[in-house]
Amino acid sequence: MNVIAPILTEQDHQDRQLLESVDRFLDRHVRPVAMQLEHDDTYPQDIVDRMKEMGLFGAVIPVEYGGLGLSAATYSRMIERIAAVWMSVSGIINSHLIMAHIVDRSGTEAQKREFLPRFATGELRGGLALTEPDAGTDLQAIRTTARRDGDHYVVNGTKTWISNGIEGGIFALLVKTDAAAQPRHTGMSMLLAEKGPGFRVGRKLEKLGYKGIDSAELVFEDYRVPADRLIGGVEGRGMACAISGLELGRINVAARGVGIAQAALDESVRYVQQRSTFGKKLHEHQAIALKLGDMATRTEAARLLTQQAARSFDRGERVDYEAGMAKLFATEAALENAIEAMRIHGGYGYSKEFLVERLYRDAPLLVIGEGTNEIQRLLIAKRLIERNPI
Repeated sequence: MNVIAPILTEQDHQDRQLLESVDRFLDRHVRPVAMQLEHDDTYPQDIVDRMKEMGLFGAVIPVEYGGLGLSAATYSRMIERIAAVWMSVSGIINSHLIMAHIVDRSGTEAQKREFLPRFATGELRGGLALTEPDAGTDLQAIRTTARRDGDHYVVNGTKTWISNGIEGGIFALLVKTDAAAQPRHTGMSMLLAEKGPGFRVGRKLEKLGYKGIDSAELVFEDYRVPADRLIGGVEGRGMACAISGLELGRINVAARGVGIAQAALDESVRYVQQRSTFGKKLHEHQAIALKLGDMATRTEAARLLTQQAARSFDRGERVDYEAGMAKLFATEAALENAIEAMRIHGGYGYSKEFLVERLYRDAPLLVIGEGTNEIQRLLIAKRLIERNPI
């Protein structure tokens, strides 16, 4: 049987070269220091500086605005690689790029020209500020308000669990510009909020895993934002901006899940060939072999779902269905593989000297972030009925 090799385009070659450079970067500058930085919960400034030099903060920003212009498919493959080495590094990029994507997709041309080049170089880095103490999945319940006052908006409220909250300098901030509006989402808008008077970090939030990246509470007290920082220039589009950003965000989180699942599998495959019990290698025990088979299958299925969602995104399609499936399956795969890896490693899996314990701590975040997996199931079901009416 003759197999015809696919014809690679110039873009394919460029993408391959980028991914190879990311692999070298991870091997030289992240893998050797990740364990110590993660245990110390230290922000990886040197790693961030190198990512700036590589242009990774402009990964999905169009070339015309100074970015790399990567497709979502290539971006997700890059994130998978990073997450497999240290997931926190992928979060530093992702939250920033969701903000950039929202500006690219929904911002005015003036906003794109002013901000996207600075986002791409990493000169101005930040993230997405949606969640509040009493509003997570239910974004329409946010209480942060923005009142128009001449050429400015005056913002009051609190955001929490904001990635890059301490080290970042600017955030896509979801606010209520009309708290009485019905439906509620019509009174929501999004502002580009740079740190300044009235905008402060309340506190750093301690976490089980996902260490190194800063997660913070942000407090706004009569914080004034120029009116031309209203994304899109029109009030009432904040929820649409958030949903648009979360589609890319869920593909990213799915890719992180693939990375964690793959790392757990790789660590297990290596360990079962080194460790012997009852006179034979671990992988020769049927109970262990069954685990490996399931772990490998979950990982590959998660990867395929993620790539499918990314390709649909690249075609400009609505992808809440595909991204929801990818996010749901890949993050559950990460969690299951991390637990199975710990069981395979036994007591060593519980030791901080092994990578497995970090995977075990990092994986649970993925089933919560960018919309809980329970919400993903509901969204998938809703879209399934919409696509198949009778």
